[in-house]
Amino acid sequence: MRPHQVLHVVRAASAISGQMRWVVVGTQAAALWPGQPSELLLQSMELDLYPADAPSLAELVDGAIGEGSTFHDTFGYYAHGVGPETATLPEDWLSRATTVVESVTQAQVLVPSPTDVAISKLCAFREKDLRWVQELLRLRLTTVEAVLQALQHTTVESVVREQATRWLGGQRGV
Repeated sequence: MRPHQVLHVVRAASAISGQMRWVVVGTQAAALWPGQPSELLLQSMELDLYPADAPSLAELVDGAIGEGSTFHDTFGYYAHGVGPETATLPEDWLSRATTVVESVTQAQVLVPSPTDVAISKLCAFREKDLRWVQELLRLRLTTVEAVLQALQHTTVESVVREQATRWLGGQRGV
């Protein structure tokens, strides 16, 4: 997704739910980071988001403009209404998040940092997520050291932490 597509989804989600503060999690947060992320970072057509002040309304958004909806069929991208528990983020992720304001509705979008999204992807540990994190490292949007530091402030099972730490150790010098 491109930034204008992400903000289009936010605008539609705001109209549906009446909510004006959103959290975007997952890979499409990259569309709202400064600079020009690579195609690999932007290839998903699904935007994971939830209303910051009323996460339970994410289901309403998912039903109205989610996968298979008229919105999806019309535009080729869609919302995936999720909850705060969907992404495994460090406890202090908000201190690194940026806020993007959608220009038409003035809806605010909280965007986790590349380091924090990397944590979430490493905790999922799917092949596509590992490739995505490798691209973050290659582009120097984060570093192995920054991710390891943030991992210390993330509540995860020890086996998940060890797996992520081991994988990151193999990425030094990327």
